[in-house]
Amino acid sequence: MSSDVLTLGLIGAGRIGRLHARHLSLHLAAADLAMVSDIHEDAARQCAAQFGLDRWTTDYREILADPEIQAVVICSSTNTHAAMIEEAALCGKQIFCEKPIDHDLEKIDQALQAVERAGVLLQIGFNRRFDANFCRIRAAVERGEIGTPHLLHIISRDPAPPPIEYIKVSGGLFLDMTIHDFDMARYLLGREVEEIYAAGSVQIDPAIGAAGDLDTAMIVLKFTGGPMGTIDNSRRAIYGYDQRVEVFGSGGCIRAENNFPNQVTLLGGDSVSRDLPLHFFMQRYQDSYLEEMRQFVESVRAGAPSPMSGQEGRIPVLMGLAAWKSYQENRPVRLDEIERA
Repeated sequence: MSSDVLTLGLIGAGRIGRLHARHLSLHLAAADLAMVSDIHEDAARQCAAQFGLDRWTTDYREILADPEIQAVVICSSTNTHAAMIEEAALCGKQIFCEKPIDHDLEKIDQALQAVERAGVLLQIGFNRRFDANFCRIRAAVERGEIGTPHLLHIISRDPAPPPIEYIKVSGGLFLDMTIHDFDMARYLLGREVEEIYAAGSVQIDPAIGAAGDLDTAMIVLKFTGGPMGTIDNSRRAIYGYDQRVEVFGSGGCIRAENNFPNQVTLLGGDSVSRDLPLHFFMQRYQDSYLEEMRQFVESVRAGAPSPMSGQEGRIPVLMGLAAWKSYQENRPVRLDEIERA
């Protein structure tokens, strides 16, 4: 597809949907957001008004039926993603879909088959791949700047747990939070994970445990070719959004620290201090959200491959399912076990 401007429709006008609406409407000259839908009328109408759109609806199928809309951005609830991908592909739309595609591998595969049959582009919203800090680490690994990678450590801690009602439908810690870190682990090392061991507990809120979830976890990853990785998760870090990465190799080490609202350090007679890290993902990753959408628009316009394909988006779900099995059975789990199951 080659066009000066890509015409899009947005499905889902919640927090992430409005963020994408802002980027498409105000920051991407090659994009034209023409219509927004949400099952809640107020959300659809308010989003349209906020970004100067004439058209909104409570039925996303109106977007799919519009021949002038070339692409859709799916930001609805996870349980609708796979079916909407199938429908959009059948209508010949190019597709951006927030992660995950689904929690069920069979439903994911069915959606991906529909995309392949239709010959449309699908990009899954793992935005951290588009963060400048993490892109630099990936480049260092690819160029051999730290030699052969031996160890990866990802620290990923939220400032506060999500609402219990969200936890009940999110798929749990490994599929709503760690799923980003699973994708980052593969991306940063450029290798596949063969085996996962996950340990977890409830240390923050008993209600999270009552909902069948964890709020604290440590995960060990074994990669092809020998490297090992760890992921350290908590649903509550009282000091803000804690996002750090380190890759250690035979020729050195590279790390990314937290992002801060400023670069100021206060030196006093008793201490040295600075302000707290950026508080949540909407601030920490705002640039990466814009960059992933820019690359989606440009990939569609240029007829280029997806920068984050459906198959790439499937693997973190597979890893999340392996992590849950590992936690429940208290043993390492190979990813091919989950595939065979």
